[in-house]
Amino acid sequence: MTYTPSPRFSPVWWCLLLGCVATFSGCGMVANGRNVDGVRYFQQGQYNVAVQRFQSALAADRTNADAYYNLAATYHRVGVQNKDSASLASAESLYRQALDINPNHVDCRRGMAVLLTETNRTDEAFGMLRQWVATNPTLADARVELARLHEEYGDRKTAETQLAESLQMNPNNWRAHAALGRIREQSGDYAQALANYQRAYQINQFQPQLAERINSLSRQASNVYGTGGTYGGTTTATNPRPDMRY
Repeated sequence: MTYTPSPRFSPVWWCLLLGCVATFSGCGMVANGRNVDGVRYFQQGQYNVAVQRFQSALAADRTNADAYYNLAATYHRVGVQNKDSASLASAESLYRQALDINPNHVDCRRGMAVLLTETNRTDEAFGMLRQWVATNPTLADARVELARLHEEYGDRKTAETQLAESLQMNPNNWRAHAALGRIREQSGDYAQALANYQRAYQINQFQPQLAERINSLSRQASNVYGTGGTYGGTTTATNPRPDMRY
């Protein structure tokens, strides 16, 4: 995966997958459409317009956790880029509002953890994720996000334990497989990293970062072993559209 460094925790590691679950009530459909528009503007770097669209989505549906998250993620991006504490404060408030509506909003939990680490509140980030795990002991995604934070802070052993537990709960959790791939790749176990990335990609083929890592590691294997762009009999991945959940 491609990572953009931050004080310790990598924003691309949490991926800003803007716009989530679509709803089909009247207000929900309006909010959903405005979320879609906002995501497009966000991807184009037109953050002011994106903010307007997400605010409009909230005006249509005040219970739309995804609109709160989208708006928070946009303020977060702007706050980091411009070193603007006011934008970061707005982002934190909006993340918390999204979690009040949907405590298991995975992307929001990740975004909140990143913001806390970026504002020198690492203990609070760990505490939030540990509490999430404690209150949702069977939720695999909660353990994945806690594992990611442990890995970012150099505790790979604990991260691997959390990821193994998450896969026991849900063997098809692509985030867990991808996170294990990152750990394996960083430790130099490229064959296992490739296998983890490939498994994650089989489960969710809409992650371009996974496709990039599979292709890169497959090329390395080809150069070393002469496997012709494959590894272990598995062909390299194409680069699909991002996993945008509207």
